[in-house]
Amino acid sequence: MNRFLSWKRTAEAWRVSGLLIVVLLAGCSQDMGDLKAWVKAQKDRKPPPIEPLPEIKPYETFIYEAQNLRDPFRLPTMSEVAAQENSTSPGLRPDFNRRRELLEAFPLDSLAMVGTFARKGQQWALIKDPEGVVHHVKEGNYMGTNFGKVIEIREDRVVLRELVPNGNGGYEERVEKILLDQG
Repeated sequence: MNRFLSWKRTAEAWRVSGLLIVVLLAGCSQDMGDLKAWVKAQKDRKPPPIEPLPEIKPYETFIYEAQNLRDPFRLPTMSEVAAQENSTSPGLRPDFNRRRELLEAFPLDSLAMVGTFARKGQQWALIKDPEGVVHHVKEGNYMGTNFGKVIEIREDRVVLRELVPNGNGGYEERVEKILLDQG
């Protein structure tokens, strides 16, 4: 009896598979005239013009002339250090012995001016650090990571003179401003 049921199920599975194949093949035999027309239209279309290649510039040769310079992977000698220090202007050096102020721990772009006030004829600015703490500064105080000294306080800005490295072992002055935060 089990063999008969097994054979019956197999025969039924074959009938269902055959019917499914006939249905699928019938779906594939649809008219494809519109597809053929679109492909023909695409083939008949004139292609857009190709842009010309960019002009290739000739290679410029480079002559290496640093043979006589100090090896950058070797520490400089004491005479080289002394020569470099003498070549830079001694007046533009930060005072490394000065005690650093609290606002010198933050870059200038992270500080915001939030107001001003005057006390005993002295103009003060209110500066907010990135942690949200408000500090008061006056002319002569230092702010920012480049030895920025406050040289002027106005109602809408604080003007600082920074000493930034010039790449030659010395420093150069740069004037920066922190504007009043209107937000």
